[in-house]
Amino acid sequence: MKWLAQLSPDIRQYMIVTGNYWAFTLTDGALRMLVVLYFHGLGYSPLEVAMLFIFYEIFGVVTNLVGGWLGARLGLNKTMNIGLFMQIVALAMLLVPESMLVVAWVMAAQAMSGIAKDLNKMSAKSSVKLLVPAGAESQLYKWVAILTGSKNALKGVGFFLGGALLSLFGFQGAILGMAVALFFVWIISLISLKKDLGKAKNKPKFTELFSKSKAINYLSAARLFLFGSRDVWFVVALPVYLTSNFGWDHWYVGGFLASWVIGYGFVQSIAPTITGTKNGQGPDGHHALGWAIALGIIPVIIALSLTYDWYASTTLLVGLMIFGILFAVNSSLHSYLIVSYAGEDGVSLDVGFYYMANAMGRLIGTVLSGWLYQNYGLATCLWVSAGLVGLTALISIRLPKHSVQ
Repeated sequence: MKWLAQLSPDIRQYMIVTGNYWAFTLTDGALRMLVVLYFHGLGYSPLEVAMLFIFYEIFGVVTNLVGGWLGARLGLNKTMNIGLFMQIVALAMLLVPESMLVVAWVMAAQAMSGIAKDLNKMSAKSSVKLLVPAGAESQLYKWVAILTGSKNALKGVGFFLGGALLSLFGFQGAILGMAVALFFVWIISLISLKKDLGKAKNKPKFTELFSKSKAINYLSAARLFLFGSRDVWFVVALPVYLTSNFGWDHWYVGGFLASWVIGYGFVQSIAPTITGTKNGQGPDGHHALGWAIALGIIPVIIALSLTYDWYASTTLLVGLMIFGILFAVNSSLHSYLIVSYAGEDGVSLDVGFYYMANAMGRLIGTVLSGWLYQNYGLATCLWVSAGLVGLTALISIRLPKHSVQ
């Protein structure tokens, strides 16, 4: 443990925040896969499965907006630990007898999980801004990329874990194991996280929830459509398509989606190497525009392949892998830009507003994923995805060239 003691306090806090975020993400990814596969197996339609997540996404929108204000007033250590505890409660709600796992109850548990997830994520992303020296944009980009990329890689592991646990232990056995593990992480976090991390010097008013920065408003709008473009096919349509059309079981579906998200997370973590930095500066709005245009080409190709049945299966699987790589770079660029644009005092206000838009994009994508797939099929989901990426690119034209304070 000597090497740990020799690290600077900021790096130790960064490691604690990251470890906390990792543990939460594992349970979040596993829980999502458990719910999708378990309830689809019970005969729920794609739209019905999507509706199980609607409160998860709706409350994520509200939580990011209000959570940023709470983080600035209470401190990010408190909001992060509150998020962990609420996830434990959400898991415990699903330990009721199987006969009680009705739609309304599961939606309520998902609402609790959505609040927990976005409190935890907002706290983790905001903390990085405070642990990096002012003006060190290149270092900030790298730290944000590592935090975001590693988190998403573990979310992919969580998808695989969810499918595996469902096959090995059943729904409730999997839920119980995750709840116990997360409880111990919560205890460690309560003891280790720095007190008053991220608490604003000037207490923000509740009326200051909405961002007054044009750069943050444009970036938030771009983020909304970017994440809608992913979830419109990823959340419900793809897992159900792989089960119904490819005949894959829980292991195969969980394994494929896990591989996609793990690869996506890995690319996110090395995004600074891919996009490059000059003179210690991070990327700017022009980078975001260019990568959005590249991303939009992929769903068009896949949709054409499915529409005209041209090597459809191969194009779908390979195309979605390429989409994952390009989406990862886009997401990592956005994650850096919001932390860079955010003000130093009360950073969680700006980050919370931005992730509110992120959650809104997921909400729109989730609902569309079930509805479009059930009525029109996967190809339509991908055409809509391409349109949403196009909107992301159009908005990205308005992003500034350099960091905004």
